[in-house]
Amino acid sequence: MKTKRGSTMHVLNTADHFKYMLILEGIATGLIAGLIAVVYRILLGYAEEGITWVTTMIQKNLWYLVGWFVVLIIIGFMVAWLLKVEPLISGSGIPQVEGEMMSFIDQKWYRVLLAKITGGLLCACGGLSLGREGPSIQLGAMAGKGISKIFHKVKMEERLLLTCGAAAGLSAAFNAPLAGVMFALEEIHKNFSVSVLISVMCASVTGDFISRNVFGLSPAFHFVVEETLPLSYYGMILLLGMLCGLGGVLYNKATMKVQALFRKWNLSGYGVMIPLLIAGCLAYCLPEVLGSGHRMIEMLSEGHNFVIETLLLLLVCKFAFSLISFGSGAPGGIFFPLLVLGSFVGAIFGSIAIQMFGFPERFLTNFIIMAMAGAFAAIVRAPITGIILIAEMSGTLTHLLPLAIVSLVAYLCASLLRCEPIYESLLHRLLIKNGVNPDAFGGEKHIVQCVVQLGSPICDQAIKDVKWPNKCLIISIERQGKEIIPKGSTMLHTGDTLIALLNDDDAPYIQHELEKCCTQSWE
Repeated sequence: MKTKRGSTMHVLNTADHFKYMLILEGIATGLIAGLIAVVYRILLGYAEEGITWVTTMIQKNLWYLVGWFVVLIIIGFMVAWLLKVEPLISGSGIPQVEGEMMSFIDQKWYRVLLAKITGGLLCACGGLSLGREGPSIQLGAMAGKGISKIFHKVKMEERLLLTCGAAAGLSAAFNAPLAGVMFALEEIHKNFSVSVLISVMCASVTGDFISRNVFGLSPAFHFVVEETLPLSYYGMILLLGMLCGLGGVLYNKATMKVQALFRKWNLSGYGVMIPLLIAGCLAYCLPEVLGSGHRMIEMLSEGHNFVIETLLLLLVCKFAFSLISFGSGAPGGIFFPLLVLGSFVGAIFGSIAIQMFGFPERFLTNFIIMAMAGAFAAIVRAPITGIILIAEMSGTLTHLLPLAIVSLVAYLCASLLRCEPIYESLLHRLLIKNGVNPDAFGGEKHIVQCVVQLGSPICDQAIKDVKWPNKCLIISIERQGKEIIPKGSTMLHTGDTLIALLNDDDAPYIQHELEKCCTQSWE
């Protein structure tokens, strides 16, 4: 029987060529997603330069501040209109991509691309404390979805292209290809199969290649690590990790509280006016905290000697302004601002260690870099990605061991305090807003997806005849874009996407066992 061209069966029956198709699709997606992310990064760069010019003019003549408030109000109305036209551009965009991977959200890729770029640019022009990395991930994923829709790819390939686009977006935004791969697989796809890894790696490297051709080969951060931290100082590393863990819990809980407060006020998109007006005040009295935080990072990397009180003031103001900016629902991410906050935690911690405990001053940069990784691990709860990300962004691997220790300690502290990762919390709230109740299954559960690959043990078997892992329930099957409610007699075929409900406590082990059932090596 001849299978239809473009169908799941047609794709998977050409197994000898499938791995090469994945490579080509990954490169194509990385090329387009990388170009979009680079253009977005350039536009935001111009916006931040514009903010610097505006704050300079305001300092010279206070009357310019009145005109600037008028501009900020106009920006607020424009962003509010965009949020009404396309609500899914709100926030970083990473929860939207995760929801799409779970088939709970269906984004119009062309609308999201246009509205997200425009909304993110407007917010950057207003000086809001938002990052480019989350939006770059969403934009990259939407580029992948666009390719899928244009070339009529099946659902399985569409999810793969979404993951490839997300990896390329992060890679181009940070010049960090390995972190792009790890984040896309660890946070977005939640699957580490060989076929997916190859395709995502190709996309991420392509996105990074495009970015480096535009922005150069220098790492995103210009910190100079003179010497790795001696082993005798590792007690301080443990203390820093615990501090980052506590700070991460505070950040996550405060973010959700502020977001809930804005939703309670029910400002219908006009909530973005609040951080914009605050940005106008900060443009006069504390312009350093405006924007994503590049200026603050440069202040630390250039070796400015700040007193601890000044560092604390900048940290507290940046923390509060970031919460309000993101909580308002403005299009923009938290990636870079949280790294900035982590860097200042490290600077304060290192300054105290130097001034009060006699630590050598040359190790201040080490504490700054370690705290960034710890903050990322505690807030996002992806320690491997955090370690790789900071190592790539700082351009050195000499401090990999202390980075790993701080990240793991921060991760454990946040986990022991039972604080949900930020993107899981945001996804939970987004799904409820879109009419999906993640708690409808009762208890703490975890939803995963696995594709039945060619030659896998369960291929062409009835569900009732498969020995499934304990505490695993198959709740849906997607076949050639259509959903099938599973029964005991339902036959499983190559290309089926199984959606399974797992007990959260045992989810990693159960998912591993489920993937063993569905996976067959291409070698």
